[in-house]
Amino acid sequence: MPSTDRTLIAMERKFWQSMVDEDTDTALAMLSEPSLMVSAHGAMQFSHDQYRQMAEHGDMVIKSFEFSDMQVMYPSEDTAVLTYRVRQEVAHRGDGAKPVAQEMADSTVWVRKGDEWRCVMHTETECNEGQGKSAAARKTAAGEH
Repeated sequence: MPSTDRTLIAMERKFWQSMVDEDTDTALAMLSEPSLMVSAHGAMQFSHDQYRQMAEHGDMVIKSFEFSDMQVMYPSEDTAVLTYRVRQEVAHRGDGAKPVAQEMADSTVWVRKGDEWRCVMHTETECNEGQGKSAAARKTAAGEH
């Protein structure tokens, strides 16, 4: 795996870990301003101040995550797109409820500015039954070899 791929995957993990740790400053240091996001809540552009509000006061928190099927592509020398599946556990903020597991398909666009990469866009889509599995697992489940 090329060095830049490893760097970007490590940054993606660091960003997710910042959400688990509720470490907003680490996340903000990795975000472009403004940034974009597409989720079940729609498409939005947000500033660092708006991210801080979402991260520190939003209804849901991420408790854990596990990546699979990570792929990295470079549309240009200074742009990288990561796609992956993530199994995440989320819970309502502060109510002590048991976390709920979700299988998601995500993507992140990173742009290099000087020597640093910044996240400019993130998408997340909840996987339907069967979509949360890798292609090999789907073939095995379908009886294909």
